[in-house]
Amino acid sequence: MTAPRMLVIAPHPDDETLGVGGTMARFSRAGGEVTVLTVAAHMPPLYSEAVHAQTIQEARCAHNVIGVSNSIFLDNPAALINEIPSHVLNKAIDEVVKDTAPDILLIPFYDRHYDHRIIFDSAMVASRPVGSGKSIMVVAAYEVLSETHWNAPYLEPNFAPNWVVDVSETIDDKLNAMACYKSQVHPFPAPRSLEALRSLALFRGSQAGVGYGEGFYIIRMAVSPEALAWFHEKAEFMSSLS
Repeated sequence: MTAPRMLVIAPHPDDETLGVGGTMARFSRAGGEVTVLTVAAHMPPLYSEAVHAQTIQEARCAHNVIGVSNSIFLDNPAALINEIPSHVLNKAIDEVVKDTAPDILLIPFYDRHYDHRIIFDSAMVASRPVGSGKSIMVVAAYEVLSETHWNAPYLEPNFAPNWVVDVSETIDDKLNAMACYKSQVHPFPAPRSLEALRSLALFRGSQAGVGYGEGFYIIRMAVSPEALAWFHEKAEFMSSLS
């Protein structure tokens, strides 16, 4: 029996850890295989090559802490994703989805950052329940501290999670992984501080009656009772749904 597979699509280095760090660590600890696809990079023309190299190194450090099996970087310039023809971006993301054949696909929420919105759209195309997309059992969107919470309430989509994963045992892994991103972490009360990240996890946990949690919005779930029981036994990942 093969290990369950998770694919996390991150717009930029650090988004995956901010949104899914504890869940990835929990999934990996339980024997699951985690792949992170980072679509954009802090690279020229808006950032220097030195910054690009630093953030990739930081990402690999964070992924190692969390237990990511495979890190894929497409290296598209950050904040310029809108200049990539949609069919080109869709194809690049779709190819990774086909190659990894994930059971669980976690994608960025449609939030304030324009890159996140465009990549959300492409991820939705790649995860359609046709062809290889039919094998994906769960498609869910995750929040990114700061970007997701700066939407204009009621005028733009609000993040209201309908699934909280208990990350009480892996919250320290998440924070240690985020600490790898020295170029992205800022002192409290900045939203991308370790204190704010822990506070959000504490709040999400309180919404589900657990110590620490990560919130998701389930977009599509096609899980049979048998598969649900198997995930609960083998990966402990679906326990909050059982």
